[in-house]
Amino acid sequence: MTNIAIIGGHGKVALHLARLLTTAGHEVSSLIRNPAHAADVSATGATPLQADVENLSTDQLTTLLAGHDAIVWSAGAGGGSAERTYAVDRDAAIRSMVAAAQAGIYRYVMVSYKGSRADHGASPDDGMFAYYEAKAAADDYLRATSLNWTILGPSALTLDAASGSIMVGSDGTGGDTSRENVALVAAAVLASANSIGKFIEFTDGDVPVGEAIAAVH
Repeated sequence: MTNIAIIGGHGKVALHLARLLTTAGHEVSSLIRNPAHAADVSATGATPLQADVENLSTDQLTTLLAGHDAIVWSAGAGGGSAERTYAVDRDAAIRSMVAAAQAGIYRYVMVSYKGSRADHGASPDDGMFAYYEAKAAADDYLRATSLNWTILGPSALTLDAASGSIMVGSDGTGGDTSRENVALVAAAVLASANSIGKFIEFTDGDVPVGEAIAAVH
């Protein structure tokens, strides 16, 4: 049994993941900004922790995260202003990485997106530009840390029920990914040492999640 902190604990992926992890016997703390979301988190079996990560210092995050064995970053500004996108998706994410190291928590899973990279090619006029920039900066920072990191790169997200099967790869073919499948992948990589140091891009597919993650190299 491990003690796992999910940052962005009221997101749809996070709620699915919390349920999977607690069902498997893990202790889960889900960090949420809005106290009104506590009941939804509790219903998954996780413990809600009210914490506005956008405004917490690195030292405050370190104190909050101490005692956990792993961290999953599943937070985001959710398409707000560019300023807030940088504040959450880049700056707060990076502070959480520094805090993890300070707290002696070395397993860190980042939920990013398929195609995340610094040379994403989007124009500054693109409404998603700040998101692409922020995620690339956070992902690259994570790669340069001493953490045992895994970055998840799901394609466009849907509300479909989990198929339990994915296709791993960075090829340009289309396809969506259900949020429930993203949660299954996150749970699988937390239990899979071979996923450390990997950027795993995926869509819904026909390979069972466990098998697909075991084959990552």
